[in-house]
Amino acid sequence: MPDFRSSCCAATMSETTHNVPINVERIRELVPHAGKMCLLERVLACDATSICCETRSHLDRANPLRRNGHLSSVCAIEYAAQAMALHGALTAPEHNGALTAPAAGDATESARHGYLASVREMHCHARYLDQYTDELIVSARLIFDESSRMIYSFRVAAGETELVTGRAAVVLG
Repeated sequence: MPDFRSSCCAATMSETTHNVPINVERIRELVPHAGKMCLLERVLACDATSICCETRSHLDRANPLRRNGHLSSVCAIEYAAQAMALHGALTAPEHNGALTAPAAGDATESARHGYLASVREMHCHARYLDQYTDELIVSARLIFDESSRMIYSFRVAAGETELVTGRAAVVLG
């Protein structure tokens, strides 16, 4: 079985890749989610077309997406959408493609908000995300980018187990 954490990081490594060590506090400054709704905890790697993140928030009993004591695998869409938003913040043209986190306060003032327009070809290989105790590895790869419209492929895995894959269209407003 593939190790999705290693393959996620390897997939984002290239000659032009910059590893971006960003923790949850910095992520909260870069995405428009607050408190427990900020689901990602670390950026493992990021380049111009992809991002790889890690989190254990799926195991948090106070996770706001839980219903009836469980976190449905459909919630992986939100994890992936946050990875896409974070990728957008880290690679935004106003930051000159530096692949570094903008200075505190800069991201929210200049970033355009993205809206999830559609999800396609989604495959859930597990019923619940919280049935896995390994960190979730959330990766997104930009496959189409046209000014205010983007399409990403995404993958959510726990350890060596692929949980959810799909494609998502994002429209910038």
